[in-house]
Amino acid sequence: MTRPAASLLSVRGLAVAYGDSRVLWDVSFEMAPGEIVALVGANGAGKTTLLRALTGLVPIRGGAMRLAGEDLAPLKSYERARRGIAMVPEGRRLFAGLTVRQNLKLGATARADRTGEADDLDVVFELFPELTRMEGRLAGLLSGGEQQMCAIGRALMARPRLLLIDEMSLGLAPVIVERIAEAVRLINRARGITVLLVEQDVGLALEIASRGYVLDTGRVTIDGPADDLLRREDIRAAYLGLN
Repeated sequence: MTRPAASLLSVRGLAVAYGDSRVLWDVSFEMAPGEIVALVGANGAGKTTLLRALTGLVPIRGGAMRLAGEDLAPLKSYERARRGIAMVPEGRRLFAGLTVRQNLKLGATARADRTGEADDLDVVFELFPELTRMEGRLAGLLSGGEQQMCAIGRALMARPRLLLIDEMSLGLAPVIVERIAEAVRLINRARGITVLLVEQDVGLALEIASRGYVLDTGRVTIDGPADDLLRREDIRAAYLGLN
């Protein structure tokens, strides 16, 4: 397993099951502060379950998860959010009956210190100028790309150290995907936020990330630098449709 010199997130031997059905088996990986890591694999591999375990939405059956050395297992979801974990869920999960601005401000409720909220809103609007023009519009009336921008902005309002993004490209046109991918790169470069990108589009994820892990039926089967993974013939054949 590839290990960074210092870890922000350390996962060791993680096991998760729904009832008698095991979903994750002995999953281990590391993330250094300030890097983008891709967790890729086919639909049903267990990627979303892993994110839900990190955020405390599903219990674990075994293993350990540590954020900056602190054991996450005893912490409730809101406590993990206050430690700096924010998630952009698959399907965006915005409050359709609230405005863009109201959805964004909800993100700040996850943090203990609400000071500087107006400045954080300005940062989001600078990152996504599209949202500035529609901050009073109901979130349910936005396009898919606009909703994804709003969901990422809401997560940023929590001032995360670790940003989890689940299926960033799902249902979006390629030009919008590239727009959002560039925003993720900027979030990482300009603000130093560590990003765990869970993505079924393996090529996209490995182009954004510096390192990657392949999850196959609940197990990490391959890991390494993203460029190396993109060159592997087995990954190109299985996930990119190339030989």
